[in-house]
Amino acid sequence: MNRAAATVAAGLACAMLTQGMPATASTASTASTSASTTGYAIGDVQEAADSVAKVDGVVGVIAEAYYDGKRIGRGSTGSRLIDGEGGKIPSNARYRAWSQTKQMTATVLLQLVKEGRLAVDDTLGKVLPITVEQDLVERAGEITVRQLLHHRSGIPDYNGAGAKNLRPFDDLTTRHTWTDLAKSSRGIPRTSNPGEKYAYSNTNYILLGAIIEKLTSRTLAEEFERRLFMPLNMTKTYLPTKPDQGIKGPHGHGYYPQPDGTLRDVDRINPTTLGAAGGVISTARDLTTFHRALAQGKLLPANLRDLVKYPDHEETVCGGTVGLFTGSGPGGNAISFTSADGRLQFAIDVTTSTRVQPELRPAMYETAEDVLCPDH
Repeated sequence: MNRAAATVAAGLACAMLTQGMPATASTASTASTSASTTGYAIGDVQEAADSVAKVDGVVGVIAEAYYDGKRIGRGSTGSRLIDGEGGKIPSNARYRAWSQTKQMTATVLLQLVKEGRLAVDDTLGKVLPITVEQDLVERAGEITVRQLLHHRSGIPDYNGAGAKNLRPFDDLTTRHTWTDLAKSSRGIPRTSNPGEKYAYSNTNYILLGAIIEKLTSRTLAEEFERRLFMPLNMTKTYLPTKPDQGIKGPHGHGYYPQPDGTLRDVDRINPTTLGAAGGVISTARDLTTFHRALAQGKLLPANLRDLVKYPDHEETVCGGTVGLFTGSGPGGNAISFTSADGRLQFAIDVTTSTRVQPELRPAMYETAEDVLCPDH
């Protein structure tokens, strides 16, 4: 299935859809909603989850579709634990948002811009002087906040190639600060000059999180709670701050292959190695709530909302009518899809037992098209 499928009718996001049935292997969610009552129909969410589960190394899949904040379909397949153990994962279970955390960090940072606390073209050295004073970031006096937001700073990834490996599942006792993570990337060759080209780096967002904490005199977890989670009623979402803090409630477990071929359960990881770049734990409902509010201008004015996107690396499905935000880490992969008007959404989380799955992302994209634009 081609991701560049023909654009669906302009009314795609205006389809009024009925509630899906509880998802199990034998009771799939409603395959579609009658065109006579809705004008449009979504694909079967349970079938979509089942199709992703066919990719080698997938342990479990959960997915939910929403229209105007109401769930219209859900699916669950595979199991909570490997080898079919632990039963099914509830479709409303918590999971790691991974890099979808970055959109939350960017939103809070841009709210501070709106409040006049800083400007997007301020330099890192100006808003976070310690980066210059302690030589934490090379060329901090040239790098701008805008460049951090859009991964054009040239700062190496603190957990990328050549960095001191801070794998989040290796140490569940050490609390890593943002300065620890910045230092981990120091000395690695820069990817480019500031502003020169796009190069994805988690360090950019760790630094943006540090800016938020400095300007507000609160922790990032506190700012997420007061600016996003509470106002949007994201009651199942939180940013863990303790080294051994795991996922609350029933959820899927991911696994990571060790050098000897054995699989390590990486359900418990050290969230202080992720922070503003990928630490949030959430649910399909809460993540779609956030992305809907962002798309509909409830969190930022249009001129600032557009800065949350990466202009050099923006992805879409359904012929460009549906945007997406992705996140992945050891044993997990999560994507949220949202129509341009924020009304129609699909969130999917996959737990895995392999390091690299080149087929997984394309399968998740195709599944989104099957659900959100089945007639394309």
